[in-house]
Amino acid sequence: MSLFITLEGVEGCGKSTQASRLAKRLRREGYDCLLTREPGGTAIGREIRHVILTPKHDRMCAETELGLYFSDRAQHLRETVWPALETRKIVVCDRFTDSTLAYQGYGRGLPLSFIRSLDRVMTGAYRPHVTILLELSVEEGLSRARQRYSQSARHRKEGRFEQEELAFHERVRAGYARMARREPKRFRVVPAAGKPRDVHETIWAELKKTRRLPRN
Repeated sequence: MSLFITLEGVEGCGKSTQASRLAKRLRREGYDCLLTREPGGTAIGREIRHVILTPKHDRMCAETELGLYFSDRAQHLRETVWPALETRKIVVCDRFTDSTLAYQGYGRGLPLSFIRSLDRVMTGAYRPHVTILLELSVEEGLSRARQRYSQSARHRKEGRFEQEELAFHERVRAGYARMARREPKRFRVVPAAGKPRDVHETIWAELKKTRRLPRN
């Protein structure tokens, strides 16, 4: 039995760190695990990631942003995610379609119905088996993200969303909360303000509660 796990949340909530920790834990437990991300989980996706996230593209319209994310996702599913799942791997992914609904829908204000229609065309409305939502205040998340931005040249190349106004990030956070309430069986909400190792242990406990982990 394969398993597709995604991690979601606002900027600076620790998704990348926790996705990496979770993949390492799964491998230690004997599971065959693939760690990936969106955008950027394929060679084509890495090119798209640069276009989307570089701060100099601050005039990108919401519709262009949406199209780029779904182009990345369509390639990612067909080249990386689905082949891995077909070989019974566990796939851990940093962001997926919920990010698009939160950022381009609730954040940018594009109609959710339009995003879902495009999702059906591009991905068949494919959904993860389990989604870990890392819950963190916008203020703390942006503080973390901007500190990372100031200290890392790599992150400065991908800081376009960190430049958005506070109200945008609040809408994103509210959108995530609404989605989690609507799909409580898929979403697992994990407080992300603690130490990374403690957050990881909570994620692991929540994942085990789902009873979705295959026997290894």
